[in-house]
Amino acid sequence: MSTGEGATPGPNSRALIADDDPTMLLLMEHVLEGLGLGFEAVSDGAAAWHAWEKSRHGLVVLDIEMPRMDGLEVCRRIREADPNREAFVVIVTGRDRSADLEAVLGAGADDYVTKPTTGQHLVARLRIAARRMADDRTRREVEEELRKSRWLAGIGETTVAIQHEINNPLAGLLATAELLKMEFEEKGQPTDELSVIIEEARRIGVLVKRMGALRDAKTVPYAGGSKMINLRSDE
Repeated sequence: MSTGEGATPGPNSRALIADDDPTMLLLMEHVLEGLGLGFEAVSDGAAAWHAWEKSRHGLVVLDIEMPRMDGLEVCRRIREADPNREAFVVIVTGRDRSADLEAVLGAGADDYVTKPTTGQHLVARLRIAARRMADDRTRREVEEELRKSRWLAGIGETTVAIQHEINNPLAGLLATAELLKMEFEEKGQPTDELSVIIEEARRIGVLVKRMGALRDAKTVPYAGGSKMINLRSDE
């Protein structure tokens, strides 16, 4: 196994290359170094799978025929473990029949390179891969921001509904409890239980008011490893 150190601008930016042909492996190493990409190189399919499973490389270049595990099987395993397709997989193949290329794409590869190839051709294909990876990252970031926006919009709609459904009956409950407390006090009867009801009802009113004023929702840990929205004013 060998490694080359280059500019690695972010997580998963290192490449994984796998080929049992030392000449082809050396060519790919020179290409990646020229592109400024850090990489990890292995010479068989099983090593490729274990390396990716450990480090989750963003770019994976696999020879289709390798000892211990072929490139198609490695690709299939990566796809099973990476349902969001964050890894960009390129298969290098000497097979150029339509059925073979369909098998490559059917395994989940994003692109393929046919042998024999040149350094110039590899550079072109990997530059295209890098652009597609950048576009995919941008798309995922936009989708995540959209998801957050929808989540926040949902919180806003929920708080309006809660305020509408809770405030009116809560006001009625408080008014009734305060009237009963006044009557009990006039008769000299205990009012401890009514005081608790009034205090807790007012606390509910404060929480509902905080939900209505919520603009930047934050979560805090809750039981069982779940999370809940933080409605405490002191945090």
